[in-house]
Amino acid sequence: MKYSKQYNDIITVKNLLRAWEEFLHGKRKKKDVILFQANLMDNIFALYDELVGKIYRHGGYKCFKISDPKPRIIHKAKVRDRLVHHLLYQELYPFFDRQFIFGSYSCRLNKGTHRAMREFVRIERKASQNNTHNF
Repeated sequence: MKYSKQYNDIITVKNLLRAWEEFLHGKRKKKDVILFQANLMDNIFALYDELVGKIYRHGGYKCFKISDPKPRIIHKAKVRDRLVHHLLYQELYPFFDRQFIFGSYSCRLNKGTHRAMREFVRIERKASQNNTHNF
């Protein structure tokens, strides 16, 4: 199967704005998001110009620690870079999702670890004839 969209079909202001709307979910009150949104259209067009001109460079990451629910070190990209991540994801996910086998559950819509565990239990019960036979 071949991916048919061209670079210029993906890199549009409309797609950047759609990626922005998706990106905003659960982040509206974050300081870096508020600052980016304060000059949203300027930031969108500047990012668009860099992408179209093929001079865009991903920035660095901010490193911080959290302890919810367990201690972890997080590396967070800048808002503009995460916006590009969302843009690429929304455009490329449908193509790649069709390439995966049904039993692939990681980072897929309507899948995930809980669903994978339910499917594992279903298969295990079937294979063990409802826990009456050992493997």
